[in-house]
Amino acid sequence: MLMDDARRADPAKYGPWAVIAGGSEGIGAAFAQRLAESGINLVLLARKPEPLEEVTAQVAALGVEVRSRAIDLTAADAMDQVKALTDDIAVGLVIYNAGSSDRVAEFLDEPLESWLRLINLNVIGQTTFTHHFGGLMRKRGHGGIILVGSIAGCCGANAFATYAAVKSFSRVLVEGLWREFSPDGVDILSLIAGSTYTPAAVRMGQPTEHPLLPTVTAMEVADAGLANLADGPVYVMPLQQEAFAYLRSLPPKEAAIAVGRSTNEMFGRTERSMA
Repeated sequence: MLMDDARRADPAKYGPWAVIAGGSEGIGAAFAQRLAESGINLVLLARKPEPLEEVTAQVAALGVEVRSRAIDLTAADAMDQVKALTDDIAVGLVIYNAGSSDRVAEFLDEPLESWLRLINLNVIGQTTFTHHFGGLMRKRGHGGIILVGSIAGCCGANAFATYAAVKSFSRVLVEGLWREFSPDGVDILSLIAGSTYTPAAVRMGQPTEHPLLPTVTAMEVADAGLANLADGPVYVMPLQQEAFAYLRSLPPKEAAIAVGRSTNEMFGRTERSMA
């Protein structure tokens, strides 16, 4: 069965190799499948070795070459490990999908170390990958980068304060880099995934059927990312576009209150009175 062109990544522009950070499950695994179907070789990076091995075997069966490594992307030597795995190949596409949150908790109810790790994984990790591979793509005159974001990044969110902040950083970074990278033939996209049915969402206790949070599949997100990569800088999944635009139009205080109420309702949290 032929794959729809909108879901096909052009190996001449985005190949012959793609790197996926967070490629062992969910959206990352869906991207891996689509890229393998397009004939693009893969470098898969993830923290958990078992699911990484499973995805590696699945996409290798589609006839592409696959390199994979279980790696903690917050480690001090993470980028050195990535370079050792990729310095001898031409990487035409980078998808940074790592950086989800596994918990719903207020800022002071979690140890500082957990928030610093989230910042490291999202802010430092995305910046480092984009700078390294973006520079190589600029020299080649083509390539693409997708930073997977979240609708949480459109405004402040209680119980998701740090997560919302790092996802906001990701989107704003891409908005600036899109203008810088375009003259060099490098596409960059902030892919606002919204609510997606993934193992990470299940671990967090995210409701999969809720009127305030319509959920899509990981493959739908991957397809949208590939279809809109050349039309950056930001793409919001259709089911979330109205909510995203509405929240962005509100004053910050009103947006934070609205999101807070919705978060508390969806996750069964007690609404605390404000001073």
